[in-house]
Amino acid sequence: MVKVELAPVRKFRVIYYTDPICSACWALEPYIRKLEEEYAPLLTIEYRMGGLLPGWEHFSDGGNGISKPSDVAHHWEEIAEQSGMSMDGDVWLEDPLHSSYPPSIAFKAAQLQGKEQADAYLRRLREMVFLEKVNIAKEEALIQASIDVGLDTERFKRSYHDPATAELFYQEIEEGAELGVRGFPTILIVDEEGQGARVSGYRPYQHYVEALNKVAKDALQPNQKVYTAKQLLQKYNFLGTEEIRIMLDGSREETLAELQRLEQAGLVECVPVKFGFFWRNVN
Repeated sequence: MVKVELAPVRKFRVIYYTDPICSACWALEPYIRKLEEEYAPLLTIEYRMGGLLPGWEHFSDGGNGISKPSDVAHHWEEIAEQSGMSMDGDVWLEDPLHSSYPPSIAFKAAQLQGKEQADAYLRRLREMVFLEKVNIAKEEALIQASIDVGLDTERFKRSYHDPATAELFYQEIEEGAELGVRGFPTILIVDEEGQGARVSGYRPYQHYVEALNKVAKDALQPNQKVYTAKQLLQKYNFLGTEEIRIMLDGSREETLAELQRLEQAGLVECVPVKFGFFWRNVN
């Protein structure tokens, strides 16, 4: 028998405090995907709900000039133009959400069916509210999202109405406060000993890489796998131009030109949104 010693595999947790209606979190989607692509399987991303909007009574976000639903419309569209991730603020004028707690609790209900399913569910909720102007505080929208991503919908409905599911959500709010979470997005990167770093707010991609390297006490080497735009859409099915651009490290012009070539070849479908385009894979 030959004794073999291998270096232990290092693992890092990305604990991501977010909210289904957080516009800065939607803007962050390209960076989250890129972080996963470049550093998997070294890290896992764990979504946690923070409770952005309990309700409009006594709510105020002075830093962004928000005290009522209609104030959100302009704020969303400013961030959309700055980030390249489309957001249709008209939902706040046409069918405003009364709270972000219902979709947050719904996410906890989806988690009871597995991480992959829950992550897909959160993404679908965001597509509905930011791109399709759907009021995801309404139960019918939450149920439709569960159907869209293939959850066991009857089980989902039971979990959603179970007080224990809401309690899981409230516990996450409390835990986030104890960890210093004061706004969204907030990302905690921790090692196997629970030591780590916190990045608050929407930041350039390199901030997250630097935080990961700081926790690792080393400059981790990103994965070298090279994707094409078509391969990314085969993997994720539905992405914005900006998401594809960031993951490919290309310019907007080059990325858009490639996607338009794929569309002309019948390989992807272009979905116009208020600011730019999203793209759906065609098998």
